[in-house]
Amino acid sequence: MKDNRLFVANKPSGISSNHFLSRLKRKYGVKKAGFSGTLDPFANGALIIAFGAYTKLFNYLEKTPKTYVATLWLGANSQSLDNENIRSVCKLKPFAMDSIDIVMKDLQGKITYVPPKFSAKKIDGKRAYALARNGEEFEMKSSVMEIFNVKLIHYCHPFLSFEISLSEGAYVRSWANLFAKRLGVDGTLSALRRVSEGRFKFENEKALDPLEFLNLAQNSYLGNEDNIKDGKKLDINEFQIKTDGTYYLIFDNFFSIIKIENGAVSYCLNKVEYAYTN
Repeated sequence: MKDNRLFVANKPSGISSNHFLSRLKRKYGVKKAGFSGTLDPFANGALIIAFGAYTKLFNYLEKTPKTYVATLWLGANSQSLDNENIRSVCKLKPFAMDSIDIVMKDLQGKITYVPPKFSAKKIDGKRAYALARNGEEFEMKSSVMEIFNVKLIHYCHPFLSFEISLSEGAYVRSWANLFAKRLGVDGTLSALRRVSEGRFKFENEKALDPLEFLNLAQNSYLGNEDNIKDGKKLDINEFQIKTDGTYYLIFDNFFSIIKIENGAVSYCLNKVEYAYTN
């Protein structure tokens, strides 16, 4: 039970998310650990970490919107759209603030974009960034991301800093690239910091109550608790809520996640030990 833990760590820039996770495993002396939402090596900030059985909860956590603070380098060209693969820098005249405001307001809502080749997207089972680093030719499929809010923080040409809140799976690098293209120039991120994911934010690695962050409604099982403990087939008539959906059930020292669909009940996760202490 002591190995089950959910918290937010502050990943430094300059190392991969996997390398940072290895550090945390050594720090806490745990073997099973995982993270949600990869941060690129050049990026830093909030990274959701789970130990033990809580690593199975990532798909059920509320992680939207994701909020970042970023700096766009106008005139810089990079294949990876960050500061790691700068190919050229073009000296530009400063832009009028009206032009920046118009483009920033226009690039909100749902936007179609092409993910960067240097990303964790999979192409035929392989990570896109691995193919890109090997010089292999491939095309990325367009995707849709939702931009909830963008706020200009500071513009000191050629660097433009902004705060952006966007949907899960979206790329700030791609949004910044679209922004630069709307201005008619190249652009790449020179800095990126994740501030939060949903209500997840860095608080000195404080242990979090997983049930407070589940993107699920609570249901109640009215039958014999031993049926759940033993993983037996469940009757929908023994649940308080019978409508289709995915729910969590809380008991004295464990919780379960079940799915109701077309009158049938199935287990998603069962008997996850639970004894939250801050």
